[in-house]
Amino acid sequence: MFGYVTPCKMELKIKEYEKFKAYYCGLCKSIKKIFGELPRLTINYDMTFLAILLDSLKDEKNTYKKERCIVHPIKKKIIITSNEAIDYAAFFNISLSYYKLLDNVQDDNSLKSKVTSKFLKRYITDNELNKHNIVIEDNLNKLYNIEKNYKNESIDEISHHFAHITGYILSSYKDFEFNEQLYWLGYNLGKWIYIIDAYNDLKDDLEKNKFNAINSVYNKNNLPYKEFKNEIKNRIDFLLVTCGKCCLQNLNKLPLVKNKGLLYNILQLGMVEKMDKILKGVEENEQSI
Repeated sequence: MFGYVTPCKMELKIKEYEKFKAYYCGLCKSIKKIFGELPRLTINYDMTFLAILLDSLKDEKNTYKKERCIVHPIKKKIIITSNEAIDYAAFFNISLSYYKLLDNVQDDNSLKSKVTSKFLKRYITDNELNKHNIVIEDNLNKLYNIEKNYKNESIDEISHHFAHITGYILSSYKDFEFNEQLYWLGYNLGKWIYIIDAYNDLKDDLEKNKFNAINSVYNKNNLPYKEFKNEIKNRIDFLLVTCGKCCLQNLNKLPLVKNKGLLYNILQLGMVEKMDKILKGVEENEQSI
């Protein structure tokens, strides 16, 4: 359920794209510093957005440096170092990856996910931010219970618990006076991620007879994939656009002190670009930057 929140590269200024890469690589280095080498494999773009957004609320200059990494050993990459927002995002990158692996174990009894989840568990339990996992685990358990015992809930009810998690993460960073706006930005972003992920997985879930929120809520006539996809596409598009609009409205209420162009690119253009690709069925796996 990761990797959907990305910038629209074609519309980014060069300096904004370089800054996005510096946050992304900074997140990767932060994961290495705090958790170790192998957990870096869990890095995703959604947590990069979280780091950029939270760091944009502080009027502090970032420290940049050039470093090599295992993916790009020849040419040094510019990274942001010693950044509290990035370190905060690094923890949740590992935490949400851990719970996603547990979900894979429950869904498919995946041996690989079972082994990897045990490996990641020790990292999140030894971190001072571990207290937040109580909220994450509680809401994910409620979400999994709804998915396993589905009874005519709406898409809003099903997506609520994941949406609450993302809202909680954003609004728990600092004691800001605008935490309510951060919460609702995160809430609607989480709802957007949940719905677009369900639509992206629709074909695979139908073939494997797995729970899919969109199929369970809207496919009352048990239509085959292609017919149902064509029938539901416009409705999903409306839901996603509504969530995106709410994200943007709450972003407008935040006292951003930097990265405005980058953040608006992601929420105005990047999300629309991702929606367009997935709704048209031409989504490709994102490559590491």
